[in-house]
Amino acid sequence: MRISAMYRRGIVFTTVIALSSCTSLPRSGPDHVDFDKKALIKVTTPERKVGIDYVLIDFNKAILPYFEDVKPNTLQAGFGGGRGGAPDIPLGYGDMVQVSIFEAQSGGLFIPSDAGSRPGNYITLPQQTIDRTGTISVPYAGRVPAAGRLKEEVERDIEDRLATRAIEPQVVVTTTTSRSSEVAVVGDVKDPQKVPVTPAGDRVLDVISTAGGLTTPNIETNITLQRRGKIATVAYETLLKNPAENIFVAPGDTISVEHERRTYIALGASGLNARIEFEDSNLTLGEAIAKAGGVLDNRADPREVVVYRQVDRNILKKLNIDVSRFQGAQVPVIFRANMRDPATLFAIQQFRMADKDVLYISNASSVELVKFLDILNSITSTISGVSDDANSTKNSINDLGN
Repeated sequence: MRISAMYRRGIVFTTVIALSSCTSLPRSGPDHVDFDKKALIKVTTPERKVGIDYVLIDFNKAILPYFEDVKPNTLQAGFGGGRGGAPDIPLGYGDMVQVSIFEAQSGGLFIPSDAGSRPGNYITLPQQTIDRTGTISVPYAGRVPAAGRLKEEVERDIEDRLATRAIEPQVVVTTTTSRSSEVAVVGDVKDPQKVPVTPAGDRVLDVISTAGGLTTPNIETNITLQRRGKIATVAYETLLKNPAENIFVAPGDTISVEHERRTYIALGASGLNARIEFEDSNLTLGEAIAKAGGVLDNRADPREVVVYRQVDRNILKKLNIDVSRFQGAQVPVIFRANMRDPATLFAIQQFRMADKDVLYISNASSVELVKFLDILNSITSTISGVSDDANSTKNSINDLGN
């Protein structure tokens, strides 16, 4: 005997209600009801809203010039030193120096009268280290300040101190070992070390090369320069392509070579939900969608393709967007693309992805309806199967009794 249509609809309705609150179905862990009921303290908000304000920008040709290229970080703007000659390198604590003193003729303070036949009227003092007081010792001149001064300044100081004793003294200070004028190169290089800075001037790429070069792909490497409390980071590719960024290093600098994969996250109705590497240095939104498997035509709403990003507030000001309600230098922004508009396909090839972007492709409304219908279909099939099984069992029992 078949269950009547009215009775069957009633069972479906009752079953759906029961399943919505049922806790006896199989599951791998607690559900949201358990979380709410068993929490000792619950911190929440009305309707469980996160409460982060954001700006929603729909793709149009007016915004593209501001996002065609992601502005790279810069060393040259922060530290200078990209053009012109090499910076002067002063003497410093721990440096070993050698002082040579020349006199115009023999018979002076350092050159005896009987030395007329010697080649050159000069003496060379033993090598000495600039001590913790920052000075060196020169006979008849006393303790001469050296640390933090250029060699030429120290030479003139010694000459002035000896002027009344030696015969027209001339002084030459030579650095034999430089310990203060070093740059530390650390991180993903073959031979991390301290590199002495030469008077000719060394640039960032020079000292990285001295340390053996990179151990990571160029495109996935960042260079961080630390100097007297200031820090700036730039992509290694930028140093290679823009000579102005390959600035002169200074004594005491620390250069950190860091391998950092540039990635974005793809979520929603795309062929691949994952963290995906850029691989290319200038990945566009169109390329990012393709790498994520494209927009699934059986699930996605092509009008709701969005990119989540933290954007410099100054860029938004240029777009005449009021950002006064937002705190900090970065503003949360959602960029929304309508893929049903043919012109959007041109726009997404000009919009550059940034590191740590989130690409989300929304499900179409019809997909949610299909999910609900699938649930109803499975419930209806189960009820029909149960009633048929019950009738079969009853008939079998009757046959055994007979």
